Amino acid sequence: MTDKPLRSFTAWACLLVPLVLGIAADLYTKYASFNALVIDRQMVDGRTVLDSRTYELIPGFLHLHAHVNYGAVFGIGQGQRPLFLVVSVVAIALLMVLFANSQRQRLYQVLLGILFAGVLGNLYDRMTYGHVRDMIYAFPKWGIFPWIFNIADMMLCVGVAGMFVYSLITRPAEPARVLTQP
Repeated sequence: MTDKPLRSFTAWACLLVPLVLGIAADLYTKYASFNALVIDRQMVDGRTVLDSRTYELIPGFLHLHAHVNYGAVFGIGQGQRPLFLVVSVVAIALLMVLFANSQRQRLYQVLLGILFAGVLGNLYDRMTYGHVRDMIYAFPKWGIFPWIFNIADMMLCVGVAGMFVYSLITRPAEPARVLTQP
């Protein structure tokens, strides 16, 4: 077994399985939701405006409602598409550096794959549509979480939370010791 993830089948599998499954789940749910929920789509001032049905997956707790987001998480930075594209590319580069240095940390590599899937899912939307497609609306009955999100957003949140917890429960690797002759 190698400590070099770029040469390790197992390391690549730990990264690519959640990445591929995550992107597939994200893109499929966006495609299926928008096909089933969108009643009308119009362009107003260069932006897509949707009229959407709402499907109560779990009434009062989890609804599906098609929505477009020109910003980032929680709608922050509306209309800053070039910035989000650059941030996504930088995030991809950083994730690759972290993967290349991950040695045999399999859970860490899985978390990197989850983060990759989240970044790539939303990057695909921004490049293809100019906005991100969202459809998951949690706790609409109480309004305690007013944002509509997607699977990629969930993967980003789970990945970041997982990295935080992982950093708390693992010890940093000790630096290699150089043996010297007395």
